[in-house]
Amino acid sequence: MFAVIKTGGLQYRVAEDDVIRVGRLKGEVGEIVQIGDVLLIGGGAPQLGTPVVPGASVAVEILEQSRGAKVIAFKKRRRKNSRRKRGHRQDYTVVRVSEILTDGKAPTRKARGRPAPKPKAEAATGERKAETKPKAKSTAKTKAKTAARTKTVAKKPAAKGKARK
Repeated sequence: MFAVIKTGGLQYRVAEDDVIRVGRLKGEVGEIVQIGDVLLIGGGAPQLGTPVVPGASVAVEILEQSRGAKVIAFKKRRRKNSRRKRGHRQDYTVVRVSEILTDGKAPTRKARGRPAPKPKAEAATGERKAETKPKAKSTAKTKAKTAARTKTVAKKPAAKGKARK
């Protein structure tokens, strides 16, 4: 079964467990969000909406909130010393389609989410390792270089070329 959804002014063909990048959706990472603008539900008996399929929605899990690459807008008017440079980064949300729902049903799947962080060994046992101190620098001094140095003699400036007539 697949569905065609509309979000952020764009249309996407999705099936269960698809991962897509859409325009920014409100919500936190790991949260389940319903998208209600379902234009078509395909499969055995396709349902075409006018403009949307009544009672249909798609449940998606937010995987990541991110920003796209920078797009540079540069305008120049020649011979006028006029330049304008602007940058823009679009906000995106990466989502996984968890369910395609019909007839106004509520989502049944829970968010998979990320695995819980494992507790550190220190926190579990309550013991701390001894702190290691940085090694002391060696105190032996290097021998000073007393090699005879030659004095640099200032050079005369280069002779100027004769002027052409």
